Amino acid sequence: MDDLWVFAYGSLIWRPGFEYEERARARLAGFHRSLCIYSHVHRGTPERPGLVFGLDRGGSCVGMAFRVRADRAEATVAYLRERELVTNVYLETRLPVRLLDGRPVRALAYVVDRGHAQYAGRLSVDMAAALVARSHGQSGANRDYVLSALEEIQRLGLNDRWLESVAARL
Repeated sequence: MDDLWVFAYGSLIWRPGFEYEERARARLAGFHRSLCIYSHVHRGTPERPGLVFGLDRGGSCVGMAFRVRADRAEATVAYLRERELVTNVYLETRLPVRLLDGRPVRALAYVVDRGHAQYAGRLSVDMAAALVARSHGQSGANRDYVLSALEEIQRLGLNDRWLESVAARL
């Protein structure tokens, strides 16, 4: 069995929750990071949904790729399924990712299921900020999640004007 690569674009960047051997910046083509999922568990409730990131179709996304040793791959995938597939709003897939040093790898990634009831689509800055500001779930305040994500995205040297606008309203 080969080592496992995992592509992170949201909270997995700063809180992967699994052991890894290597961490590298990476670009995924064909998908972009988007605050497009209503959170009913981790950052909100069904009555007061929050918003979390998904990989949505189109564009590209720079994130972090983690290499997990082959002997830890099965346990890592089990952990990620428990964490990411709570309401099955994500589709687990393996996608071609290019590490920023040029190496191509196939990485496990979780993309949004556009047909799922929790898919929020593209929201206005004001609507997104209002949802984030009032929401709290099992993993804490939605505001903390969004601000942490923005901090990590900026630490990668990236700008996300829409997300910066949401954060400014919080």
